[in-house]
Amino acid sequence: MRLNHLDFYVPDIAATADFFLRYFALELREMNERIGRAILDDDQGTEVVLSRPLSKFGSADQVELQRQTYHIGFILAERSDVDGLHGRLAADSAAVSGPPAAIRGGWLFHCTAPGNILVEVGWRPPV
Repeated sequence: MRLNHLDFYVPDIAATADFFLRYFALELREMNERIGRAILDDDQGTEVVLSRPLSKFGSADQVELQRQTYHIGFILAERSDVDGLHGRLAADSAAVSGPPAAIRGGWLFHCTAPGNILVEVGWRPPV
């Protein structure tokens, strides 16, 4: 079994899509501003869907809720990749939690994407 997609409600689809395209090497597959949806995908075929909040599903996003109720994580191939991405995000004044650190046997940090999405970026040594 393989994870197919994740769907995040965000108030600014274009800004959130740009963040994931710029920093996480996702590719834009579809942008439909009329219906309020962008579909991004990674090199493994997993989709990240960004949607306008829908009233039939509660119509709230994490910006409106003013809290982060979940997070997503990316694993990078090398520890130095984590340091490099942290440097790029910090240089662009992105909201990063602090420098990468040794946590739970890995090397990671957190940042916040537009839409108040908490993102974990890490590396773990091969087992």
